Amino acid sequence: MGVMVDLRPLRTSKSFRGLWIGRTFAGLGSQLTLVAVLYQVWQATGSALWTGAVGLAQAVPLIALGMFAGALVDRVDRRKFHLVTLTGQAVCSVLLAVQAFLDVPVVVVLVLVAVQSCFVAGGGPAARTFAPRLLPADQLAAGLALQRISFQGAMLLGPALGGLLLGWVGVGGCYLVDVATFGVAFLGAFGLPAMPPGGEPARPGVRGVLDGLRFLAGHATVRGALLTDLAATVLSMPISLFPLLNAERFGDDPRTLGLFLSAIAVGGVVASVFSGTFTRLPRQGVVMLAGSTTWGLAMVLFGFAADPWPALGALVPAGAADTVSVVSRGAIVQLNTPDELLGRVAAAELVVGQAGPDVGNLRAGLVAHATTGTAALVSGGVLCVAVVAAVGAFTPGLRGYAYSPSSSSGGGA
Repeated sequence: MGVMVDLRPLRTSKSFRGLWIGRTFAGLGSQLTLVAVLYQVWQATGSALWTGAVGLAQAVPLIALGMFAGALVDRVDRRKFHLVTLTGQAVCSVLLAVQAFLDVPVVVVLVLVAVQSCFVAGGGPAARTFAPRLLPADQLAAGLALQRISFQGAMLLGPALGGLLLGWVGVGGCYLVDVATFGVAFLGAFGLPAMPPGGEPARPGVRGVLDGLRFLAGHATVRGALLTDLAATVLSMPISLFPLLNAERFGDDPRTLGLFLSAIAVGGVVASVFSGTFTRLPRQGVVMLAGSTTWGLAMVLFGFAADPWPALGALVPAGAADTVSVVSRGAIVQLNTPDELLGRVAAAELVVGQAGPDVGNLRAGLVAHATTGTAALVSGGVLCVAVVAAVGAFTPGLRGYAYSPSSSSGGGA
């Protein structure tokens, strides 16, 4: 069994390859913007509570609109819908760049972040439906691992580059580079084939949303996978604490702020490069539970590490565990979801995968504001491990889930 990343999806599917390249560049720009927003808000307020509010601005639109957007994705051509939402995200990046050169209140930055998150709430579920259409079932986990390499590579380079740009050209420079990356993202999106919804189109409005929720409530394996990841993201997400920890341990140097995100990305990239060690394993439920548990334990170590460099070192295995958990979750969810429901289930997965961390960052900011950053990290890691253990104990379908190539089908467009 190979241990290196499986490159077959990039070789066999031109559409997937173009999409992957476009999302890689877009992910790099998004990481630059994340660092710039956190730094801009921290410099304006000096409060971990306000940096936690950045997560709230991102999370509320995803939670409020996600399932409705997912129902719409299951009714329309998913490629066209993705292009519309990508355009909205690009416009918001332009506006963020403009405000960086003006004297605006912090609340304006948060509003722009929230509006951009509205478009992410629509485009995210659409983009998550592409891989099962473009790849055969036996390449889906490998394709998700490649997407994770893209994300983690951007997370590795983006924050470090963002920190350098902050010290060189300021927050405006970070935002402008993000704007430029959307050009490559559009090229990848235009290269996709038409993506009409499969099966019976979703019912409009609330009825379509309820159909998706009924599926989630009734499918123990999918439900357990989402709950496991939700435990890790909501209870033990540390990103909103990074400006505080950077001030405490690195003298508030903007060039070192990106190192925290980059440390997570180092572990993620290593796990992605050697993803053959876990994407080819049939027991993806056990793989996911192990990954989420390791993430929680790593957060405890990160919280207790008094010196800055050992603390950064604790984030490396956390990044590896996160990649293992996310890739296995994606494979479990997508291989167990009918195509006609994939948009709505992808929306739920987006809420867990993106809004969950945003809510978790708000939780961390609130706890740190009331106690200390160390208390927020350690308590979150302990709670994560406890909840993941409970989900595994009470969801035998997740523990026993075994991948089979016949469990789903896909194409090679």
